[in-house]
Amino acid sequence: MDPKIVNTSSKRKTAVARATIRKGIGKVRINKKPLEIYTPELARLKISEPLELAGPRAKKVDIRINVRGGGVMGQADATRTAIARGLVKFFDDASLKELFLKNDRSLLVNDPRRKEPKHQLGRGARKKRQKSYR
Repeated sequence: MDPKIVNTSSKRKTAVARATIRKGIGKVRINKKPLEIYTPELARLKISEPLELAGPRAKKVDIRINVRGGGVMGQADATRTAIARGLVKFFDDASLKELFLKNDRSLLVNDPRRKEPKHQLGRGARKKRQKSYR
């Protein structure tokens, strides 16, 4: 039988992250770049959160993430959700899922918020051109 491989995906705004998790030694690569040199630092810390919560289990798997679209933090949010979902699916562990949900629900659940479309008579979604009645 082939070794176990788990594929998960996640979205945040317009960023889409796809994660592949397989048995390994704890390597994490985002768009072929190791997590250790991923910039900016705030995004790196956000992405490493599910790995720290998983503890020693995270050292038993290699994670490869492909993330496209959106901005830096949107990509980071999508990536951390994809990692957390993948770890739960790979280890098939209810206690790990409970830990993620208790710590931060957005680790396992996508954020449904999207950009509101621009409306007529305005410069954006909410701002309107001023009216003068005199």
